[in-house]
Amino acid sequence: MGPRRLFVLLLLSLLTVFTVIACNGSETGSTGGAIKVGSKDFTEQFILGEMYALVLENEGLPVERKLNLGGTPVAQKSLESGEIDVYPEYTGTGLLTVLKLPANSNQQQVYQTVAAAYKQKFNLVWLEPAPMNNTQALAMTQSGAKKYGIQTISDLVAKASQLTMIGTPEFEAREDGLPGLKKVYGDFKFKKYIPADPGLRYKTLQDGQADVVEAFGTDGEIGAFKLVVLKDDQGLFPPYQVAPVVRQETLDANPKVREILNTLAPKLTDGTMRRLNYEVSGNQREPAEVAKEFLTQAGLLKNNS
Repeated sequence: MGPRRLFVLLLLSLLTVFTVIACNGSETGSTGGAIKVGSKDFTEQFILGEMYALVLENEGLPVERKLNLGGTPVAQKSLESGEIDVYPEYTGTGLLTVLKLPANSNQQQVYQTVAAAYKQKFNLVWLEPAPMNNTQALAMTQSGAKKYGIQTISDLVAKASQLTMIGTPEFEAREDGLPGLKKVYGDFKFKKYIPADPGLRYKTLQDGQADVVEAFGTDGEIGAFKLVVLKDDQGLFPPYQVAPVVRQETLDANPKVREILNTLAPKLTDGTMRRLNYEVSGNQREPAEVAKEFLTQAGLLKNNS
């Protein structure tokens, strides 16, 4: 009976040790270990995730990359659970998709709303937002905009019956898509709407098979093809500024994370992100290479990491 009891006690001790190790391993970013940097599953997010990882590593912090997680719900859940410690998020996405609050076109109000709500509901912290705004947009070629005399969405609506638009299938149903346009700008109908894969939008526009394209403010093709982004003169589209969203526990364990990532934020303008995005989507370069090149040129990799 004695040896058996001793064996059971030994087994329980070993299980306790393994449990402690497992728990510590799953929360390394919150306890001073590697900071787990995540991203969603598209070009701009890959670049931003690499930037976050590189500037943190440059300051001597160990980093684990967990990029290409999936869409917003997956990234948000990973952050809440501690699977990741930080990832780039957009203020408009936080407002509409995560918090499910009404649309608002005021940048400062949207940022303040999401920052306060994330802290209260999830104990997550929004760091400084970048100037860039990857908002929903409508764009035309320069020749097309000139031909029809269109510079604003109001101009577009007045000529809609003459125009073919290409966009994602979701744009036909989204609150900030066609239904929102009709609600804010008045009822109208395009000559034709072509639902298409996101990767085909700009080629179809350039080939002359469409007059208007659903765009996003930092798409690389906007700058590469010198497209005209129509002014949202009635303020339908909410702002989509990007900012790091970080677990409070991670900031407590690594206070300098805030300063490091906030130093990067002002460098990320619309023009910069369009150029960097096109280096990946148009010129087929690796996001990590593009991110490192930009950070080096911007003087943010001072230790040549």
